[in-house]
Amino acid sequence: MSKPRIVGVRTVFERWSKLIIANIVAPSGNSFEREIEIHGSAVAVLPYDPDRRVAIVISQFRAPVDYLFPGSNHIFEAVAGIKDEDDAQDCAKREALEEAGVRLQVLEPIAHCWPMPGISTETVECFLARYSIDDRVASGGGIATENEEIEVHEWPLSDLAAYITSGAIVDLKLLMLVQALQTRRPELFCTKEQTLSKRVEG
Repeated sequence: MSKPRIVGVRTVFERWSKLIIANIVAPSGNSFEREIEIHGSAVAVLPYDPDRRVAIVISQFRAPVDYLFPGSNHIFEAVAGIKDEDDAQDCAKREALEEAGVRLQVLEPIAHCWPMPGISTETVECFLARYSIDDRVASGGGIATENEEIEVHEWPLSDLAAYITSGAIVDLKLLMLVQALQTRRPELFCTKEQTLSKRVEG
């Protein structure tokens, strides 16, 4: 079966991101155009401490959020960034250190996904990563020259799951990573008191 194909592109904007117009021909012979944002690849990681049953999330000013909802420009997100290194895991480790001040060793791949396939070329490689309290080696906050001013939050996993259930978490990367961790390590989302109670009842 034949499919639509791109027969030409032209650039209409180029700065930090790039916008092109793709000329497409359908199997019927009809032609149409689609806008494509050339964005590059990214990584995202959820650092979690299985001993203390906590995870690290971040928040920072987001202009698109403020544009739609003035004054509500901070959302809670997974640590993430553009993939600058060739290796996605190396990039995720660097972002975790820069943004959250946490040193990560072993990363667990979760998914390589397309957040907005209808408009953007961006793909995101997502990871889980264990850490301990000794791995909190810096304050984080991002790179000063990039005006990130990132706030770092360490939350109990049970609270994080409750925030997702209530709809308080809206970052898709964070939603997916928390749910992946819930699937793989459900026992971490109980408080230690709840775990002890289950053992006693059992």
